[in-house]
Amino acid sequence: MKEFIQTLTNIWNLKELREKIIFTLGIILVYRFASYISLPAINLAEVGDLLEHYKNNGGNKQGAGLLGLLSSFTGGAFSHASIMALGIMPYISASIIVQLMGMAIPYLQKLQKDGESGRNTLNQITRWLTIGVCLVQAPSYLTSITQMFLPYAQFSSAYYIEPNSIMFWLPSIVILTAGSVFAMWLGEKITDKGIGNGISILIMVGILSRLPESFMQEVATQTGKGGLGTIMILVEVLFWMLVVLLAIVLSVAVRKIPIQYVSRAQARGGVNKNLMQGARQWIPLKVNAAGVMPIIFAQALMFVPGLLTKFDESNTFLAGFKNVFSWQYNLLYAILIIVFSFFYTAITIPVNQMADDLKRNGGLVPKVRPGKDTADYLDDILSKITLPGSIFLAIFAVLPAFVHGSIVQTDGFALFFGGTSLLIMVGVVLDTVQQINTYLLNHHYDGLMKSKLSRTSVL
Repeated sequence: MKEFIQTLTNIWNLKELREKIIFTLGIILVYRFASYISLPAINLAEVGDLLEHYKNNGGNKQGAGLLGLLSSFTGGAFSHASIMALGIMPYISASIIVQLMGMAIPYLQKLQKDGESGRNTLNQITRWLTIGVCLVQAPSYLTSITQMFLPYAQFSSAYYIEPNSIMFWLPSIVILTAGSVFAMWLGEKITDKGIGNGISILIMVGILSRLPESFMQEVATQTGKGGLGTIMILVEVLFWMLVVLLAIVLSVAVRKIPIQYVSRAQARGGVNKNLMQGARQWIPLKVNAAGVMPIIFAQALMFVPGLLTKFDESNTFLAGFKNVFSWQYNLLYAILIIVFSFFYTAITIPVNQMADDLKRNGGLVPKVRPGKDTADYLDDILSKITLPGSIFLAIFAVLPAFVHGSIVQTDGFALFFGGTSLLIMVGVVLDTVQQINTYLLNHHYDGLMKSKLSRTSVL
């Protein structure tokens, strides 16, 4: 405890680091404040109960679950009809689109290789595409808060303006777009002048803002059962800590590929063979190289099975896809995550380029010939470690469905036992802690932990 307090003192004593942390906290406060500003045409006093009323009066589990997930990403702004209801997600969608288009469009591929100027141009393209995504998502969101809740006559006072009029739609679309662009700007400011990745931090803050409320709802539900409920709360907390620990292992686990570097003189045979060992280093291949992207892709496609129920509403098997906690939904969800893990890893890890860079810089994998053989070797290792990584990722994604009802009683708290929410929180915290450790170590201080955060090696 004394060492931890000393570390916090060291952080505060570093002026640059202190200013970055204070700046980051200030931006977070602005973002959270803006998330509670409702659209001008919405009566915030009424709209706060709309989502809950929908779930209690015929709303299907899929709609409630997906809306709840989006709401957690925006810190409740989605369900509050806030000006920040779209949050930072349009920017994330635009970034994914640009990244995927980079595989097929030569111009974008050239920008990716042009260094700083190319990255600046790609960032500008992403910003403009974010506005385009907002112009698509904003009408969809407005449709959800009008058509979904308008049938309930008791909530007609939730709108100051007729929700089907142009005076409601046009200003609301502009404001929602501006709110998302403002969130993007805040995230970039954190990245430039604060600590950590700003976009990721804003998402994490939105998720964490729902944790206290969800936990208190779970406590209220469990304690209503008497003494056994109190024991279950303790079991849930311990199990959640175990899940977080496993998520950390999944996030940092790597397979280390040994690399030997030989100088040009050594490569020409100008020195003794005993000196040919050169400098020995490693290529760390992450077990979960795709991160949370397979989950995001899979969630996007899981809307489709729910739509199929409209063609045959009497089919009990298809009806299961409308429930995010059903076995049908989660089985297909897990399979999609495994497939997308291989797909995203294949398009984001350039093994051929890695092999060429090694050959050009005089590096080689022991007992593997440079060039194509090295690329094939790296690809084979990557495929082998991606399989267990994708399976564990799928388990984390469907874990909320397993704990819901058996251990955890409320939907909101169950979502914190896995899926995108947990992995984002873990990843952002680890990244931010590593950045703080770097500042401390550069000034000859100990890091936030006894030893630096190191990658877990997977044999």
